[in-house]
Amino acid sequence: MKERPGDESERVVKRKRLLFSVVIILLLSLFLSGCTLGHSAWWKEEVLLHDGQTIIVDRSQKLGGYRTLDAPAYARTVLEEKWDFPVPGTRKVVTWRVDKRFPPEGESLILITVGFLHGTPYIATWPGGTIAYNYWGRPNPPYVFFKYDGKSWLRIPLEEFPKEFTEANVVVGQPRSNRRTGTLSVVQVREENNRKQPLYLTKIIRGGLSDREVGYPYEIYDGDGWRGAESLLNQPSYEACLIECIRLNIKEAYCPCKQLYKNKTGGN
Repeated sequence: MKERPGDESERVVKRKRLLFSVVIILLLSLFLSGCTLGHSAWWKEEVLLHDGQTIIVDRSQKLGGYRTLDAPAYARTVLEEKWDFPVPGTRKVVTWRVDKRFPPEGESLILITVGFLHGTPYIATWPGGTIAYNYWGRPNPPYVFFKYDGKSWLRIPLEEFPKEFTEANVVVGQPRSNRRTGTLSVVQVREENNRKQPLYLTKIIRGGLSDREVGYPYEIYDGDGWRGAESLLNQPSYEACLIECIRLNIKEAYCPCKQLYKNKTGGN
């Protein structure tokens, strides 16, 4: 039986329709895996500033794999975080972007507060975790402060961070999974932070804390990875510290004795 000319064209149309359907399904799958399954997350937070003004900041995260094999679907690691802050009284938006991987590949900083004084943006961050805390020089109180100079964020000491900024005004870390969408109000931001401990994550502490309060052991990066080096802190002199570095097989380029004992004899 001969095939009619119309049969061939009909089959071509059906194949095209099938191919189009497959492409649509693939695209939808990629979209859903990126949004619903958590490869990215974005929401807004209402931020109460020190002078009573509020701003709405955009917060987005690029997410990686699961922390553990039995972790729930929403508990993915955060690879990168981006904040967009509108500068009050202007149309400018300042962006803070941080690589959440462990140092030295990333910065692993957690935002605590954002503020504006005389039009200049400031932020206080916390180096979350032992590796980040040691990488950023074991600051005490345990914060890393920044000031925006119009082009980039510059690290500043505690003394230059305005005293007007006294408490957390963004969600420290991550809000609960059901709040990682839409806009979180000032009240909801406070509710999330009231669940956080210790106190220095909700209030800006300007006095020093004890090692126990901070809770992070002393570690150094030796070129291959991070390792404990508490014994370097207990040496009687710079020279003794150098000997301890040799005993621990720490390469000269990574031995921190000069920084640890810079005010002692031989460490200048």
